Amino acid sequence: MEKIEHTTVPTNGINMHIASIGTGPVVLFLHGFPELWYSWRHQLLSLSSLGYRCIAPDLRGFGDTDAPPSAASYTALHIVGDLVGLLDHLGIDQVFLVGHDWGAVMAWNFCLLKPDRVKALVNMSVVYRPRNPKRKPLESLRALFGDDYYICRFQEPGEIEEEFAHAGTARIMKRFLTSRSPRPPCIPKGGFRTSPNTTLPAWLSEEDVNYFVSKFDNRGFTGGLNYYRALDLTWELTAPWTNAQIKVPVKFIVGDIDMTYHIPGVQEYIHKGGFSRDVPFLQEVVVMEGAAHFINQEKPEEISAHIYDFIKKF
Repeated sequence: MEKIEHTTVPTNGINMHIASIGTGPVVLFLHGFPELWYSWRHQLLSLSSLGYRCIAPDLRGFGDTDAPPSAASYTALHIVGDLVGLLDHLGIDQVFLVGHDWGAVMAWNFCLLKPDRVKALVNMSVVYRPRNPKRKPLESLRALFGDDYYICRFQEPGEIEEEFAHAGTARIMKRFLTSRSPRPPCIPKGGFRTSPNTTLPAWLSEEDVNYFVSKFDNRGFTGGLNYYRALDLTWELTAPWTNAQIKVPVKFIVGDIDMTYHIPGVQEYIHKGGFSRDVPFLQEVVVMEGAAHFINQEKPEEISAHIYDFIKKF
């Protein structure tokens, strides 16, 4: 881990912290919520040892990267703009892109907006869902899951931050990272205040949790929560890309007990032709048995191997 270099790069009006290691073709890793560059620690070491230059930023709003206060500054156009600016600053033309959770959402958007900068994509957990021109995302989520669905609960500025603060950052981090329920996370008001002190699985150490806690204690959760709060604004701004396809080679990986794999309609979409229609260069779909949402940390060796086996073809 001490071989990983940490630098700050100016991009798109913010300062972005990046962790990097290795030389060779570039692999750009995009983390999710509530996470950091650190979520890719295993893959950085593994892929760099196989001849790749691995770069994992703290995305806008997270860790040691700047966090603009307004939720309107967290649309997909902002995040993709940050990443394009990062590559420009580093003099990198094209990358292998790897995403998970919100990082996967932003990776899909990156491929939609700037496919010329992506050699191939390995995405995890969150499938590509084309923009529905008839209904905003939050309206769809409320109709499907109700007002207690976690994304709906995250909308009111300050409310969830207060619940997280009451529970304490360590309990919140453990609650998210160790969750193994495939059911949609519906948490009534006040539900995060009483987060239990969970026992850690073998793949997550107290040291790992403490690293996340130190950064979220310092930065707070608002930057990360603003991704959820900008969902409808991203929907408005991406109207010109309605019905657009993802036109880069793709490998998709999901755990079979990941909550995202159990959203109504997702398995049918993945396995019955919808996904390959919208992502015509989809080459592989991997459903990992017994794996939950934070798959890159839970199954680090397998995920590193899956990434390498795909990107070495190009």
